[in-house]
Amino acid sequence: MENETLIRLSIFLGLFALLAMLEALAPRRVRSQPRSRRWTTNWGITLANTLTLRALAFALPLLAVGAALDAQAQGWGLFNALGWPLWLEFILAVLVLDFAIWLQHLITHKVPLLWRLHQVHHADVDMDVTTAIRFHPVEIALSMLLKIGLVYLLGPAALAVIVFEILLNGTAMFNHANIRLPLWLDAIVRRVLVTPDMHRVHHSVHRSEHDSNYGFALSIWDQMFGTYIPQPKAGHDEMQVGLEWQDDRPSRFGWSISLPFVRK
Repeated sequence: MENETLIRLSIFLGLFALLAMLEALAPRRVRSQPRSRRWTTNWGITLANTLTLRALAFALPLLAVGAALDAQAQGWGLFNALGWPLWLEFILAVLVLDFAIWLQHLITHKVPLLWRLHQVHHADVDMDVTTAIRFHPVEIALSMLLKIGLVYLLGPAALAVIVFEILLNGTAMFNHANIRLPLWLDAIVRRVLVTPDMHRVHHSVHRSEHDSNYGFALSIWDQMFGTYIPQPKAGHDEMQVGLEWQDDRPSRFGWSISLPFVRK
Protein backbone atom coordinates (compact mmCIF):
# COMPACT_ATOMS: atom_id res chain seq x y z
CA MET A 1 0.00 0.00 0.00
CA GLU A 2 1.13 3.53 -0.73
CA ASN A 3 3.39 5.05 1.95
CA GLU A 4 2.93 1.98 4.19
CA THR A 5 6.66 1.59 4.84
CA LEU A 6 7.13 5.29 5.60
CA ILE A 7 4.16 5.34 8.00
CA ARG A 8 5.29 2.25 9.87
CA LEU A 9 8.90 3.47 10.08
CA SER A 10 7.82 6.88 11.34
CA ILE A 11 5.65 5.36 14.08
CA PHE A 12 8.42 2.93 15.04
CA LEU A 13 11.09 5.63 15.31
CA GLY A 14 8.75 8.00 17.14
CA LEU A 15 7.79 5.39 19.74
CA PHE A 16 11.40 4.26 20.10
CA ALA A 17 12.57 7.84 20.77
CA LEU A 18 9.76 8.45 23.27
CA LEU A 19 10.38 5.24 25.22
CA ALA A 20 14.17 5.73 25.20
CA MET A 21 13.65 9.23 26.63
CA LEU A 22 11.34 7.89 29.36
CA GLU A 23 13.93 5.22 30.20
CA ALA A 24 16.54 7.92 30.68
CA LEU A 25 14.24 10.08 32.81
CA ALA A 26 12.61 7.39 34.99
CA PRO A 27 14.33 3.98 34.69
CA ARG A 28 12.69 0.98 36.37
CA ARG A 29 15.97 -0.87 37.03
CA VAL A 30 19.64 0.07 37.18
CA ARG A 31 21.56 -1.12 34.10
CA SER A 32 24.32 -3.69 34.61
CA GLN A 33 26.10 -2.81 31.32
CA PRO A 34 26.75 0.42 29.41
CA ARG A 35 23.82 1.21 27.15
CA SER A 36 26.02 2.08 24.17
CA ARG A 37 27.61 -1.38 24.17
CA ARG A 38 24.31 -3.24 24.20
CA TRP A 39 22.59 -0.90 21.79
CA THR A 40 25.33 -1.36 19.18
CA THR A 41 24.78 -5.12 19.26
CA ASN A 42 20.99 -4.99 19.39
CA TRP A 43 20.77 -2.52 16.50
CA GLY A 44 23.28 -4.64 14.59
CA ILE A 45 20.99 -7.64 15.01
CA THR A 46 18.06 -5.51 13.81
CA LEU A 47 20.00 -4.56 10.69
CA ALA A 48 20.68 -8.25 10.05
CA ASN A 49 16.94 -8.92 10.46
CA THR A 50 16.07 -6.18 7.98
CA LEU A 51 18.48 -7.61 5.41
CA THR A 52 17.03 -11.08 6.03
CA LEU A 53 13.49 -9.88 5.32
CA ARG A 54 14.72 -8.06 2.21
CA ALA A 55 16.29 -11.30 1.00
CA LEU A 56 13.09 -13.19 1.84
CA ALA A 57 11.13 -10.66 -0.20
CA PHE A 58 13.22 -11.53 -3.26
CA ALA A 59 12.45 -15.23 -2.88
CA LEU A 60 8.87 -14.66 -1.72
CA PRO A 61 7.78 -11.24 -3.00
CA LEU A 62 4.53 -11.13 -1.05
CA LEU A 63 5.23 -10.58 2.64
CA ALA A 64 2.36 -10.17 5.13
CA VAL A 65 0.71 -7.03 3.71
CA GLY A 66 1.30 -8.11 0.13
CA ALA A 67 -0.20 -11.50 0.95
CA ALA A 68 -3.37 -9.77 2.22
CA LEU A 69 -3.69 -7.82 -1.04
CA ASP A 70 -3.07 -10.96 -3.09
CA ALA A 71 -5.58 -13.01 -1.06
CA GLN A 72 -8.18 -10.30 -1.57
CA ALA A 73 -7.53 -10.16 -5.32
CA GLN A 74 -7.76 -13.96 -5.62
CA GLY A 75 -10.70 -14.29 -3.25
CA TRP A 76 -8.70 -16.58 -0.96
CA GLY A 77 -9.09 -16.91 2.79
CA LEU A 78 -11.92 -17.26 5.30
CA PHE A 79 -12.94 -13.62 5.45
CA ASN A 80 -13.01 -13.21 1.67
CA ALA A 81 -15.31 -16.23 1.45
CA LEU A 82 -17.68 -15.19 4.24
CA GLY A 83 -18.09 -11.53 3.32
CA TRP A 84 -18.57 -10.39 6.93
CA PRO A 85 -18.67 -6.66 7.79
CA LEU A 86 -15.25 -5.04 7.54
CA TRP A 87 -15.24 -3.90 11.18
CA LEU A 88 -15.87 -7.46 12.41
CA GLU A 89 -13.19 -8.90 10.11
CA PHE A 90 -10.79 -6.23 11.33
CA ILE A 91 -11.27 -7.07 15.02
CA LEU A 92 -11.14 -10.83 14.42
CA ALA A 93 -8.02 -10.54 12.25
CA VAL A 94 -6.13 -8.63 14.94
CA LEU A 95 -7.25 -11.10 17.63
CA VAL A 96 -6.34 -14.19 15.59
CA LEU A 97 -2.97 -12.82 14.52
CA ASP A 98 -2.11 -11.78 18.07
CA PHE A 99 -3.11 -15.21 19.41
CA ALA A 100 -0.95 -16.84 16.71
CA ILE A 101 2.08 -14.81 17.82
CA TRP A 102 1.37 -15.74 21.44
CA LEU A 103 1.17 -19.43 20.50
CA GLN A 104 4.30 -19.19 18.36
CA HIS A 105 6.14 -17.63 21.31
CA LEU A 106 5.03 -20.44 23.62
CA ILE A 107 6.15 -23.07 21.10
CA THR A 108 9.60 -21.49 20.77
CA HIS A 109 10.07 -22.15 24.48
CA LYS A 110 8.97 -25.79 24.22
CA VAL A 111 10.73 -27.01 21.05
CA PRO A 112 14.51 -27.28 21.65
CA LEU A 113 15.55 -26.27 18.12
CA LEU A 114 13.34 -23.17 18.19
CA TRP A 115 14.48 -22.33 21.70
CA ARG A 116 18.09 -22.24 20.50
CA LEU A 117 17.04 -19.43 18.16
CA HIS A 118 14.79 -17.66 20.63
CA GLN A 119 17.35 -17.61 23.44
CA VAL A 120 19.18 -14.86 21.52
CA HIS A 121 16.32 -12.61 22.60
CA HIS A 122 16.46 -13.83 26.21
CA ALA A 123 20.25 -13.51 26.44
CA ASP A 124 20.05 -9.73 26.90
CA VAL A 125 21.18 -9.16 30.49
CA ASP A 126 19.46 -5.77 30.68
CA MET A 127 15.95 -5.08 29.41
CA ASP A 128 15.15 -1.90 27.57
CA VAL A 129 13.46 -0.77 24.37
CA THR A 130 16.19 -2.33 22.19
CA THR A 131 15.51 -5.79 23.65
CA ALA A 132 12.27 -5.70 21.66
CA ILE A 133 14.25 -5.71 18.40
CA ARG A 134 16.82 -8.32 19.47
CA PHE A 135 15.73 -11.51 17.66
CA HIS A 136 17.81 -13.93 15.63
CA PRO A 137 17.35 -13.38 11.85
CA VAL A 138 16.27 -17.02 11.33
CA GLU A 139 13.53 -16.61 13.94
CA ILE A 140 12.38 -13.40 12.26
CA ALA A 141 12.17 -15.19 8.88
CA LEU A 142 10.22 -18.11 10.38
CA SER A 143 7.82 -15.70 12.09
CA MET A 144 7.21 -13.88 8.82
CA LEU A 145 6.48 -17.17 7.03
CA LEU A 146 3.94 -18.01 9.73
CA LYS A 147 2.22 -14.64 9.32
CA ILE A 148 2.12 -15.00 5.52
CA GLY A 149 0.48 -18.42 5.83
CA LEU A 150 -2.09 -17.12 8.32
CA VAL A 151 -2.91 -14.14 6.14
CA TYR A 152 -3.64 -16.40 3.18
CA LEU A 153 -5.84 -18.62 5.37
CA LEU A 154 -7.73 -15.71 6.92
CA GLY A 155 -7.88 -13.29 3.99
CA PRO A 156 -7.95 -10.13 6.16
CA ALA A 157 -7.95 -6.60 4.81
CA ALA A 158 -4.45 -5.25 4.19
CA LEU A 159 -5.20 -2.36 6.56
CA ALA A 160 -5.88 -4.85 9.38
CA VAL A 161 -2.48 -6.45 8.80
CA ILE A 162 -0.75 -3.06 8.84
CA VAL A 163 -2.50 -2.05 12.07
CA PHE A 164 -1.59 -5.38 13.65
CA GLU A 165 2.07 -5.02 12.68
CA ILE A 166 2.14 -1.50 14.14
CA LEU A 167 0.40 -2.73 17.31
CA LEU A 168 2.79 -5.66 17.67
CA ASN A 169 5.93 -3.55 17.18
CA GLY A 170 4.68 -0.74 19.40
CA THR A 171 3.56 -2.91 22.31
CA ALA A 172 6.75 -5.01 22.11
CA MET A 173 8.86 -1.87 22.53
CA PHE A 174 6.59 -0.69 25.34
CA ASN A 175 6.64 -3.88 27.38
CA HIS A 176 10.41 -4.34 27.01
CA ALA A 177 11.13 -0.74 27.96
CA ASN A 178 12.94 -0.01 31.23
CA ILE A 179 10.25 2.38 32.42
CA ARG A 180 8.40 2.70 35.70
CA LEU A 181 4.61 2.75 35.60
CA PRO A 182 2.69 3.66 38.76
CA LEU A 183 1.37 0.45 40.30
CA TRP A 184 -2.26 1.54 39.94
CA LEU A 185 -1.76 2.29 36.24
CA ASP A 186 0.09 -0.96 35.64
CA ALA A 187 -2.79 -2.88 37.23
CA ILE A 188 -5.29 -1.25 34.87
CA VAL A 189 -3.24 -1.49 31.67
CA ARG A 190 -2.26 -5.16 32.13
CA ARG A 191 -5.91 -6.17 32.05
CA VAL A 192 -5.70 -5.59 28.30
CA LEU A 193 -2.08 -4.97 27.27
CA VAL A 194 1.20 -6.50 28.42
CA THR A 195 3.05 -4.04 30.65
CA PRO A 196 6.82 -3.79 31.26
CA ASP A 197 6.52 -5.28 34.76
CA MET A 198 4.40 -8.14 33.44
CA HIS A 199 6.76 -8.99 30.60
CA ARG A 200 9.91 -8.62 32.71
CA VAL A 201 8.84 -11.77 34.58
CA HIS A 202 9.16 -13.61 31.26
CA HIS A 203 12.83 -12.59 31.04
CA SER A 204 13.75 -14.07 34.42
CA VAL A 205 16.66 -16.52 34.53
CA HIS A 206 14.37 -18.99 36.32
CA ARG A 207 12.65 -21.48 34.03
CA SER A 208 9.41 -21.41 36.01
CA GLU A 209 9.15 -17.66 35.36
CA HIS A 210 10.43 -17.36 31.81
CA ASP A 211 7.94 -20.05 30.78
CA SER A 212 5.12 -17.60 31.48
CA ASN A 213 3.70 -14.28 30.25
CA TYR A 214 4.22 -15.03 26.55
CA GLY A 215 2.11 -12.15 25.27
CA PHE A 216 3.60 -9.28 23.30
CA ALA A 217 0.47 -7.18 22.79
CA LEU A 218 -2.71 -8.49 24.44
CA SER A 219 -2.48 -9.92 27.96
CA ILE A 220 -5.69 -11.97 27.71
CA TRP A 221 -4.09 -15.13 26.29
CA ASP A 222 -1.83 -15.74 29.29
CA GLN A 223 -4.75 -15.12 31.62
CA MET A 224 -7.01 -17.48 29.65
CA PHE A 225 -4.53 -20.34 29.31
CA GLY A 226 -2.98 -20.29 32.78
CA THR A 227 0.48 -19.00 31.82
CA TYR A 228 0.17 -15.72 33.71
CA ILE A 229 2.51 -14.87 36.62
CA PRO A 230 1.83 -11.39 38.06
CA GLN A 231 5.20 -10.69 39.71
CA PRO A 232 8.70 -12.28 39.96
CA LYS A 233 9.49 -14.08 43.22
CA ALA A 234 12.62 -11.99 43.85
CA GLY A 235 10.90 -8.69 43.06
CA HIS A 236 11.63 -6.46 40.07
CA ASP A 237 14.65 -4.76 41.60
CA GLU A 238 16.42 -7.94 42.68
CA MET A 239 15.41 -10.39 39.93
CA GLN A 240 18.07 -11.50 37.44
CA VAL A 241 17.32 -11.02 33.75
CA GLY A 242 18.77 -13.19 31.00
CA LEU A 243 19.90 -16.83 30.82
CA GLU A 244 21.08 -18.59 33.93
CA TRP A 245 24.35 -19.88 32.46
CA GLN A 246 25.54 -16.76 30.62
CA ASP A 247 28.12 -14.09 31.30
CA ASP A 248 28.50 -10.65 29.68
CA ARG A 249 28.96 -12.00 26.14
CA PRO A 250 25.38 -11.22 24.92
CA SER A 251 26.57 -7.65 24.39
CA ARG A 252 28.80 -8.92 21.56
CA PHE A 253 27.26 -9.12 18.10
CA GLY A 254 29.16 -12.18 16.87
CA TRP A 255 28.42 -14.17 20.01
CA SER A 256 24.72 -13.31 19.83
CA ILE A 257 24.30 -14.30 16.18
CA SER A 258 26.21 -17.58 16.63
CA LEU A 259 24.52 -18.51 19.94
CA PRO A 260 21.98 -21.00 18.43
CA PHE A 261 24.80 -22.99 16.84
CA VAL A 262 27.08 -23.23 19.88
CA ARG A 263 26.92 -26.24 22.18
CA LYS A 264 26.82 -25.35 25.86
